[in-house]
Order: sequence, then C-alpha cells, then structure tokens
Amino acid sequence: MLSRPALPLSLFALATQVLAQLPLPNPPWQPPTASNGAVVSAAQTSTPNPQWSTMLGDLLYFYEAQRSGRLPSTKRPAWRNDSAVSDGQDVNLDLTGGYYDAGDYIKCTYPLSFTIMSICWGANDFGRGYDMANQTAYLDDMLRWGLDWMIKAHPESNTLYVQVANANLDNAYWGGDENIPYPRPSYPINATKRVNFIPGTDAAASAAAAFAACSNLYAGRSFGSAYTAPASLQNSSYATTLLTHAQQLYAFATNSSIKQQTYQTAVPEAGTAYASSSYGDDLTIAALHLAQATNSTDMYQQGVNFYRQFSLTGSNQVFNWDSKTPGVYVLLSQLAQANSLFASNQSGWQAEAERYFDNIVNRQSKTSNGLLWYDGDSNDASLNPALNAAMLLRRYAPLASSQSRQTSYLNLAQQQMDYALGNNPMHAPYVVGVNPNSPSNPHSAMASGGSDINNIDTVPAQEAYVLYGAVIGGPSRRDLFHDMRSDWVESEVALDYNAPMLTLAAARVMSDAADPFYTRLQAGAYASVKPSSAPCDNAVSTGCRRPGLSTGARIAIGIVVGLVGLLILCMATYCLRRGRRR
Repeated sequence: MLSRPALPLSLFALATQVLAQLPLPNPPWQPPTASNGAVVSAAQTSTPNPQWSTMLGDLLYFYEAQRSGRLPSTKRPAWRNDSAVSDGQDVNLDLTGGYYDAGDYIKCTYPLSFTIMSICWGANDFGRGYDMANQTAYLDDMLRWGLDWMIKAHPESNTLYVQVANANLDNAYWGGDENIPYPRPSYPINATKRVNFIPGTDAAASAAAAFAACSNLYAGRSFGSAYTAPASLQNSSYATTLLTHAQQLYAFATNSSIKQQTYQTAVPEAGTAYASSSYGDDLTIAALHLAQATNSTDMYQQGVNFYRQFSLTGSNQVFNWDSKTPGVYVLLSQLAQANSLFASNQSGWQAEAERYFDNIVNRQSKTSNGLLWYDGDSNDASLNPALNAAMLLRRYAPLASSQSRQTSYLNLAQQQMDYALGNNPMHAPYVVGVNPNSPSNPHSAMASGGSDINNIDTVPAQEAYVLYGAVIGGPSRRDLFHDMRSDWVESEVALDYNAPMLTLAAARVMSDAADPFYTRLQAGAYASVKPSSAPCDNAVSTGCRRPGLSTGARIAIGIVVGLVGLLILCMATYCLRRGRRR
C-alpha cells in the first residue's frame, strides 16, 4: 500500500508562507566592486577577516541572481526581472520560483537537491562562519527560496517534479530573462493510483536527503564538539515541515511495491542534462541524514544496509550531484563520533574515510600547477571536483586519526582553494567579481546581455551585468583559462559549482585572519598571461587543430617521401635478385 501524507501537502505549502525567516538587513548588503578585492586588509590578525566575509556574501549573492519566478521587493540584483511565471500551468500546479540551474533557464530538481543538501550540511558544520560574516539571514533567504520550491515540486507524497522546461529548447535560446521561450513542460516522477508508475529512486532519495539535511540545520542538530554550532537560523516549525517531506520522499524511494530505477529511465528528458548513473548512494545518504534527524537506529541501519547492498566501500570517485559515496564516508564518521547510538563501527568508518582521503593526498592526479584532476569529471568543469574534494577534506579533518593526517588534509584543502582564488598560472581568481582579475565573461544568458546565439563572445563586447560570486567551470588540464562566453566548459556557472566554495569560505571566515590569496594579485595580472591560443574542449574545439603546413612545405615533404620510397624499392629489388642467384 502506498503511503499517505500525514497532512495534505497543500497545507504544508501554505504553512511555509507563515514560518517566519530571519529579517534581511536594512539597508541590504551589496557586493562591493571588484576593485575591493585588490585592497589588502589593514589588519590581518583576527577573525572575521573582512575579505573572507565579503567573499561569503558574494557566493550567496550569486544564488539570488539565479532566481526564477516573481522576485520579492527585497531583490538585490537590480537587473533581474520576474520570469517563468507560468511554470506548472501545464499540470495545474504552481511550480514558479526556485533556481535556474546554470547559464540557462531550466530548473532541475536532482542537482538542486544535491546543492541544497551540501549547503545545509556545510552550514551545520561551519555555521559560525555565516554568523560571524553577518550573512546568516541571506543564507536563510537563499535556502528557503530553493526549499520552498522543492515543497511545491512535491505536491503529493509519491510525486516529485524533477524538471521544468525542455533542455534542448532552452539551450537554443540565448537572451534575457523576459523572453524565455515556451512551452516549459513539467516532468514528474510518481507512484500514484491515478497514473502509471513512473518512479525515480535516485531523484526521490536525493530530495529526501536535502530536506533531511536542512531539517537538521533548522533544528540545530549538530555533529558534536568537533564542529561549531550550526548557523543561527533555527526554526522548529520549518524543520518539522522539511522532515515530513524528507520522510515521505524516502518512503517513495524505498517503497517495495515500486520498481527501483534511475529517474531518467522514467523521464528520458531529464537525462539530457543530468542523467544519473546509480541510486544506491542516494538511498544511503538519505537514510543517514534521516537517522540524524530522527535519532533512529533503525534508519541508521537502513543506511548501513544500503551501503553494503550497493558495495559502496572502496570507491575513489568524485563527490558531486551524481556521485555521493565519498560524502557517505564522511557522514558515517560524523554520526559515529557524535552519537553513541551510531558508534558501533566508528573505527571502521574512519578507516574507510581515511583510505579515500589518503588516496587523494598521495595518489590523485593533478595539473602541473597542483589542481586535483579526475579524468572524465574534470574535463567539463575542472574546479568542481577539486573544490568538492577540498570541502570533504576540510569537513573530515577534525575527525582524523592522527595529527599528520589532519595537517595533510587541511593543507591540501587550502591549496585547492588558494588555486581557485588566484594562486595559479593565470593569476585569476575563478569567482566572478571578487577581484579585477576575475573572469569577466561567464557563460550566463542572463548576465551576458546578448541575444545573438551565433556570436555570444562578441555581442555584446562586454558582459552587461557582473554575476557577483559565481564560481565558473575552471581552467583546462594545462592550467589555461580563456575567459570566453562560448566556452561553457571553462566559463559556465552553476548552482552546484558554488556549493563547496560556500562551505570552504564559511570555514575560512571562522579560522583565517589573513586575506584570500587574490588580494596579492597585481592589476592586469590575468591580461598579461591570457592565452593567445583557443580552447580545446567539449565546447570549443578550435584549439584542437594543429597548425597547417604551407603548400611549399607539403611539396617538399612529398618529394622526400617519394625519394625514400624509391630507394626502399630499389634496395628490395637488389636483395631479391641476390637471393635468387644463391
């Protein structure tokens, strides 16, 4: 029998309108111009360092620029407009709101769930950083904009809308937020009595994990003394609402009468942008976040059973929206040290986590200048795997079994973040607007101000709006960055790209009195080393072509090859004749 909601979810959707969030600052905090990031702080002896606080604010501001729907009077990016205000009408639902996923205008629940889970988890571990930077109200505002939309996308216990808009149609549009093309179809997974079952185990479980992790944050459920208190945005009513959605989605994902499968199997359109490779990691991490939320040994055991059933041990994968196993290692270790109910295998979980992190420290490939590199994953967004690794290293470090391990984990995490913030051959911090050497041409249809999809690098000549706080895809395997709008591999922005940097920045606000690396960069540093060659990647292949030879050179090579061939033929003939004579 299919589970039913404890209360009609329409009531929960209504309730979120009255569950008060933290008041936003008045006047609002606004990102300073990029020139501010070239000014060394007067004193670098205490926390919070003002540059790190600004960095955290910029990273949150990016999400506000990605908002969909009717924007509130408190909006800070003045150039943003109401948009996609008819989303959900095709299914008689209000699916307006939420976030545009990347440099385009689709809304995708699966990567959004990962992003929200990651940010809530980070704000639980390093929440004091948000408080010290006076950014907690904006963290609350950012999370609720995403979570409230996810509540809309979960209108019944066994239904979840996993995408709004057609990816192919959306990718064909390059323009502002006022002329987004229609139709924008709504794509659900479900298991109701009124329609054929179209389940999606991974998407339902990933959304459950997001709701549970955020319920833990809003309830103030910390991971013990190894970490600081969660960010100060506690709201027990909202935490309960989020937990209810988490439990219903988990029940949907684990319903024994429903076939378990990846969500794009049910909704092929979802596989165009974010196809999932498995669902065992989603089920495991959802069960473990729910175990923390409910203090349930049964839920914890379900997570351990999934871990074993899907053979998650021994992985050296990246941590991202499609690969959550490395996060499982850390979460199991955190639960074991924080709660005696989950401590039975603490040393085992610690050993597995440290096997994973030792491999990163000692054996993981890097670029020539030190950026962690994962073949396949890094090719289309080099910073994301590296920053997610850094974020997990920073999160696990307080639990390390030895001082030497803790030091090596912290050092590598800092090295990766410093690389991303300017300590690289391009002398460029790969966050928009934080320094004069930051990328100036992120791949963002909204921010570009252009409408000519065939000439997005030159029309307009200068990006219309500064997309403050956006983490871009990142440099090539050769540590090169070309700052081209058309090169979405290097220059596109995305919700999940910012997530690990937020957690890392919050930790630095708490602990680092010194300025971010980019304050050391000289004006024009990037311009002086910007590559003259074109990129060679999945977005731009111009740089993959080898220089051609002149006509004269080709003729000369032809003559040489011909003469060599003739000589070989003559020698072969001579040898053959000598052989016959014998």
